[in-house]
Amino acid sequence: MDDPSPCCTPRLTSDTSGMRRAAPSGPGAHLIEQCRIEAGAFLMGDAFGDGLAGDGESPVHEVTLDAFEIDATTVTNDDFARFVDDTGYRTEAEAAGFSAVFRTLAHPGAEVLGTAPRAPWWLAVKGANWRSPEGPGSDLRGREEHPVVHVTWNDAQSYCAWAGRRLPREAEWEYASRGGVEGARYPWGDELLGIRGEWRANIWQGTFPDRNTGEDGWLATAPVRAFAPNGFGLWQTVGNVWEWCEDAFDPRAYAKRARAGGPVHDPRPRVASGLRVLRGGSYLCHESYCNRYRNAVRSSNTPDSSMGNAGFRTVTRRD
Repeated sequence: MDDPSPCCTPRLTSDTSGMRRAAPSGPGAHLIEQCRIEAGAFLMGDAFGDGLAGDGESPVHEVTLDAFEIDATTVTNDDFARFVDDTGYRTEAEAAGFSAVFRTLAHPGAEVLGTAPRAPWWLAVKGANWRSPEGPGSDLRGREEHPVVHVTWNDAQSYCAWAGRRLPREAEWEYASRGGVEGARYPWGDELLGIRGEWRANIWQGTFPDRNTGEDGWLATAPVRAFAPNGFGLWQTVGNVWEWCEDAFDPRAYAKRARAGGPVHDPRPRVASGLRVLRGGSYLCHESYCNRYRNAVRSSNTPDSSMGNAGFRTVTRRD
């Protein structure tokens, strides 16, 4: 297990040859409510200097997009189960026999196969997968409307093929996440807490990585319609789970395209690792460590990495 972004999305790559993949026949029964995002322009990127230099959140630049429709929520456990029931699909974590679980969440007695070298709070847990998020003995009871996790970028692509959809390009994702609030840190504005001190997103409270007080009501994932939607009707684009995007992750190429005025979308990995973009942060993000729960945040992982804090939402396929 390697760890390019160790607190957030540990790299976990395994040999998954022989796994069963869904036939890209579509359209499957994708039942998630859609948010119509009208064509328009917005300022993309971090205007506050909050981001980590290696994530490539700058420079701020104007992006113009055509209209599109995007899921109001991330794909839930129930949604993913419908896909699996229809296709017999096995995720890469299921084929590999393990996935990455945060140490405070691992099921008692879980067999640990390894840890991330620079982030020992990430455990490679035998038998962890989307059906058993904390390892054998855990299940999805009461979490039907939580985001599906332990899905790789490749898994998300298979779901999209079944549903006749695609992953959002990161410019689309950020435009939708901003909810019409121009240039703000968060979907609702620049202040993290509400006027009465209430939490507006599912992130870490306490001392990372040892103690999460759960002041926001959740120690791990929250239901996809927890908290409040943004101005476009999207729920929880920041916090809860990281969301896979279509794009390759190459900060230098991203900055070069941004300075040239775009386009910023690039589906072709140009770096040896073949990294893919993740957006939005997760329930593990904390200001003391990574501050990755903002509209402009970018992170990455290999397309076959699986972890307990990453999921996805989809957009209408209109290429």
